[in-house]
Amino acid sequence: MMSEAQHKSRAAKFAARNRVNKLATLLALSAMAFGLFWLFWILIETVRLGLGGLSFDTLTQMTPPPNEEGGLANAIFGSFLMVGLATLVGTPIGVMAGIYLAEFDKSGWLASVTRFVNDILLSAPSIVIGLFVYAIAVSPFHTFSAAAGVLALALIVIPVVIRTTENMLQLVPAGLREAAYALGAPKWKVIISITLKAARAGVITGVLLAVARIAGETAPLLFTALSNQFWTSSLGQPMASLPVTIFKFAMSPYENWQKLAWAGVFLITLAVLTLNIAARVLTRSKA
Repeated sequence: MMSEAQHKSRAAKFAARNRVNKLATLLALSAMAFGLFWLFWILIETVRLGLGGLSFDTLTQMTPPPNEEGGLANAIFGSFLMVGLATLVGTPIGVMAGIYLAEFDKSGWLASVTRFVNDILLSAPSIVIGLFVYAIAVSPFHTFSAAAGVLALALIVIPVVIRTTENMLQLVPAGLREAAYALGAPKWKVIISITLKAARAGVITGVLLAVARIAGETAPLLFTALSNQFWTSSLGQPMASLPVTIFKFAMSPYENWQKLAWAGVFLITLAVLTLNIAARVLTRSKA
């Protein structure tokens, strides 16, 4: 039988742990509320000011000179083109590298080096990638170009897709591979028809997250594609983009440029939010 002193001691310890638990819960909820407060404030201001500068002309006219009417059509097109091409360039490379790391060389020296380099690229500031591409693709040709911007964005896409593809393939049960091998399927057929198909939702999620990341990148494009006040589809010329246009217009003293900058912020926020929701939906369907 437990003595009265032991019972009181255990009750005191339980009460102390309960107080600590309540304090920790309160601190966690306070931190969450603090973060959500600023998040909702940013979203509210983005919607309020963004909708105020959004109109039909914003989507159909070129970026204007100061104190004149215009829109963001060339910047929207430039962002869509460069992000799309960077995704088309970076996704196959990232998927194939992820397949190699997960299926062919899980613990070899080449895989270890690849993972190390990939971790560096994942954590590297985007401005460093922009400066690197500037040194190899802009400075030697003495001109900014959309192609250099595509290269910079693709270098940001690749490590994200590699990491996601490798992780998703590793989650596929080994029994699926063994069953396919037992039926006589070659390795390439097993990868394409079994493992990659089973992990497709996760891989697509990684691609969408990579697109959401590069959609708002400004620094790499400042050093590569720069900007262009006019409509152009030539990859060999400077090209406008929403992030760079927002940066330039938001820093200006002109009211019409500032309104267009907020409209651009709203459009990018809406696009990134849509991509993240799509990624969440795919992840949930996978689970």
